[in-house]
Amino acid sequence: MILKNYTSKHYKKMKIGLTYTGFEEKHNNYLQWLKGNEDIELVTLSKDNRDDEIIKSLDGIVMSGGVDVHPKYYNGNTGYANAPEHFDEERDVYEIAVFNISQQNNIPLLCVCRGMQLVNCILGGSLIQDIGSDANKIHRFQQNDKAHGVNIEAGTLLNEIAQLERGVVNSAHHQALNVVGNGLQINSISDDGITEGLEWADKSNKSFLLCIQWHPERMYKLGLQNSTLSKNIRDRFIEEIKKSITTKNENH
Repeated sequence: MILKNYTSKHYKKMKIGLTYTGFEEKHNNYLQWLKGNEDIELVTLSKDNRDDEIIKSLDGIVMSGGVDVHPKYYNGNTGYANAPEHFDEERDVYEIAVFNISQQNNIPLLCVCRGMQLVNCILGGSLIQDIGSDANKIHRFQQNDKAHGVNIEAGTLLNEIAQLERGVVNSAHHQALNVVGNGLQINSISDDGITEGLEWADKSNKSFLLCIQWHPERMYKLGLQNSTLSKNIRDRFIEEIKKSITTKNENH
């Protein structure tokens, strides 16, 4: 499906919220990737400046990567291989609220790496706490992102967006999805069987949701910035935001 072009008279300036990763360089990668040539106001969403009304006012939200989700959100234990020295429970609590508000207000949502894992936990799913030494050689960040193949499920939203059944993505994680959360479906899998993306199984009467394990905002570091698994995801997210703004304006 190709969305029609929405001219400026159809929508206001886009206001996109981005959860704070905890690192300026990583945060800036998202900012540059999202902006492109669009006239966008980007709002940093942080546990240190919580304001639910600001979240409600957003036109789109990106839930970014970062530290492991606290194991209590999927009934796990804290003592596992490659666990962080410190979890960030305040961030978990805040971003759970961000997700819930996004769903209550039909705000398009893009979830990256940790963002996907957190959404899966919110919806009753669970995580593999560490994927093991062999898989970590392929997926875990060590000085630089890794790169590996990904197989995209036919007929999924991701397949429609990327126009691919197979591609290459970057990788920087040591955890993975285990049980899939309620209402979600897998849209992509790595060659070694790790879930690489999620979306709504039934998309009717739901706002846009795309969750991916890789980092489209920094695929440029591997020369993959023009890959449809980065560029098309960003472009479709922006189009969905414009579509959502238009729909909300027509309903008021």
